[in-house]
Amino acid sequence: MMTTKAKTAGKTKKTTSTGEKTKTTKVTARKKTSAASTRSTPTEEDIRQKAYEIYHQRLARGESGSDMDDWKKAVELLKDK
Repeated sequence: MMTTKAKTAGKTKKTTSTGEKTKTTKVTARKKTSAASTRSTPTEEDIRQKAYEIYHQRLARGESGSDMDDWKKAVELLKDK
């Protein structure tokens, strides 16, 4: 049975002064997202929860309204955060 060594992509293994091999790690860049772009696009679940809160608050005050009004207000409030 024949064994083969895996090639590294043009990188050499580093060794310490005592001849021991050191472990190399690959560093990957993370995608940066600005806080403004994250805040301006609430998820549907976030909107649903906020609209539900608005609905209960509206009922507690005895005000009339619709589910669409609650949804629109939730979107507006979450985008302003």
